[in-house]
Amino acid sequence: MYLILEMNIFPLKNQGFRLIESQAETLNLLMRRTEKSESLTSQVTDKSFRGMISGNKFKIISSAFGRGAFCVLTGEINTNEGHVKVEIHKVFKVLLSIILCFPIIAVASMAVSRAEDFSANFILTAVLQVLMIRYAFIGIAFKFLSNSSLNRLRDVLDLEWIKN
Repeated sequence: MYLILEMNIFPLKNQGFRLIESQAETLNLLMRRTEKSESLTSQVTDKSFRGMISGNKFKIISSAFGRGAFCVLTGEINTNEGHVKVEIHKVFKVLLSIILCFPIIAVASMAVSRAEDFSANFILTAVLQVLMIRYAFIGIAFKFLSNSSLNRLRDVLDLEWIKN
């Protein structure tokens, strides 16, 4: 029961890192390479990231046009190391939730419109479609785009990832 409650509908990734430069130099580099933006929206810029930096904490998106806003990087840079959490942007979570509901809506409408032809196979098919959307499409897209954002962060800040 506890495992079901802890299961996330959307993937997320936590990654630790070790600083190669000092904390002050790393934060200064991050500030220089981040365009300040309260709303984490994609926009063409010459900077590597868009977002907010407050003290040693940051919440940024990659400025890569078309795919940078999918993942939000939230983290903290401490004295010698830090951590970053990568998750899907809230706007995309809403859109993906709607897409995940399509198979369920289709089965419900079939059950109502064709009650005599309805079978349990439709329910199984809907469940398999939801799982395929979640793990095949959303999971693979998140893995690719989160790795792209993390690699950009590593290249810009000159970090060394800590194995989980």
